[in-house]
Amino acid sequence: MRIGELAERAGVSTRTLRYYESRGLLPGRRAVNGYRVYGDDDLRLVEQIRTLQDFGFGLEETRPFVECLRAGHPAGDSCPDSLDVYRGKLVELDALIDRLRAVRAQVEAQLLRAATDVPGAPEPRCNLGGPR
Repeated sequence: MRIGELAERAGVSTRTLRYYESRGLLPGRRAVNGYRVYGDDDLRLVEQIRTLQDFGFGLEETRPFVECLRAGHPAGDSCPDSLDVYRGKLVELDALIDRLRAVRAQVEAQLLRAATDVPGAPEPRCNLGGPR
């Protein structure tokens, strides 16, 4: 298939595909006439990249998954390097969740302080002791 068809089937722009190619994530095979040509395996690569990016992975973080697929594995996450990226992302997400919990606690404390300083203000409706 040519670049336009791959872009349509993958739900991305041809510009995105050319960018993936420039980053070495998508092979740059060309037909005799100079047109880029792709197969179903390339569609799987692009779908893997897009899925991971939808989950918040950076483009470079997708590389081990792409390389795993290129090596002939049935899934991009069936290789040790891919599992390491998953582990790293979980550490990153846990740190973000901890930071958000800390910010939430600060905002809640500010609300409670402010509510006690305003005579006649309704009692704050925050989830005191809520999800932590």
